[in-house]
Amino acid sequence: MLNPLAQELNNTLKNTTPGELLSDLGKRIFFPRGIISQGGEAKKFGKVANATIGTTIIDGKPAVLEAVHKYAPELSNAELVAYAPTAGNPDLRALWKEMIYAKNPGLKGKSISTPVVVPGLTAGISYLADLFIDEDKPLLAANPSWDNYSLVVETRRNSSLHTFNLFADDGFDLNSFKEAVEKEAETGFVRVLLNFPQNPSGYSPTNAEAAQIVRIIRSVAEKGAKVLVWDDDAYFGLNYENDIYPQSLFAEFAALHENVLAVKIDGPTKEDFVWGFRTGFLTFGGKGLTEEHYLALEKKLMGLIRSSVSCSSTPSQSFALKAFKDPAIDLQKKIFREVLEKRYKAVKKFVSAHSCKNLEPLPFNSGYFMSFHTKVDAEALRQKILNEKQIGTISIDSSTLRVAFSSVEESLIETVYSAIYECADNF
Repeated sequence: MLNPLAQELNNTLKNTTPGELLSDLGKRIFFPRGIISQGGEAKKFGKVANATIGTTIIDGKPAVLEAVHKYAPELSNAELVAYAPTAGNPDLRALWKEMIYAKNPGLKGKSISTPVVVPGLTAGISYLADLFIDEDKPLLAANPSWDNYSLVVETRRNSSLHTFNLFADDGFDLNSFKEAVEKEAETGFVRVLLNFPQNPSGYSPTNAEAAQIVRIIRSVAEKGAKVLVWDDDAYFGLNYENDIYPQSLFAEFAALHENVLAVKIDGPTKEDFVWGFRTGFLTFGGKGLTEEHYLALEKKLMGLIRSSVSCSSTPSQSFALKAFKDPAIDLQKKIFREVLEKRYKAVKKFVSAHSCKNLEPLPFNSGYFMSFHTKVDAEALRQKILNEKQIGTISIDSSTLRVAFSSVEESLIETVYSAIYECADNF
């Protein structure tokens, strides 16, 4: 029997696309009126004392050891060691929402939820799988794609990761995508993950390809399918060519059709160069959804967060909030992005000038990576490169070798890629 709080949220989402897309766990989950909820009330009304949360308070502030505080002197005690709200620092959430609108002008006039803070983008993907994926509710993603998708969907959720072919004729394989989406739509539901710039290929769609991707999703929604689009924007903004769709596709999907629910998975991890912060965001958008609907989804997410990690890291959120308000951040990010672009161009120059019987570079134009389609076993090639040349690469599957040019100094690009080609040639 469902908990009354879960049933209340389900009633709020009744007759909506997100309500119909929920997994079994998604229907069961709720945010309890327990310690966190009661503690929130005490913050507002407990004027004499707040004996709710397991925090040591001295002189009205969370206690912090000097051995800890001296390494972050600009943060207050609360900014450094206090528990963060389950959904995240409200000021950070509000600011990130403003930043989403600023980075994606196509969202102007469209309603989206307030982002919920999650402990990294991987956790965000995992929570979405909990909310929307079951054994009989598969997720559609590109082939090749990041191996963690399979781990989350197939291993954790005991579901299936259906795939479409990512590339054809040096670009996005629109025919394969269309066929895969339409096949999913035959069940009445489509759950699809789009990751741009893509991991492992480092590819983002052109403006024309993006328009066709949106058209395909709109078409199945207009025919009655309920569509959930996950926009994994981990590498957002790191584009190195002119003819790349400049926004997140979330800007297109957020108000595309009443049968489409879009969710943006993003954060400062890659685009703001703070990999270890483990701070990400989940933001929903759907045509016709109200603030009440968004709050119901938020509370279900809060239930998942509360039942797993309780809340995301406080100091990471505090650092991020201060950094985003720093007027120097945009210039500093520009400098780092230029470093990445120079490395990208050096790789592009090398692969354009060299050929190898056992390697075929997959299209790449953005992000942190590029990949090769291998005509030999990619894992065996990876080990050969590592053992003979002391260079680390990643085998994504039996025929895909990923190289992260983001972590290779520009001066070493030729050395690294010459070694990769030599090992592949002599395989």
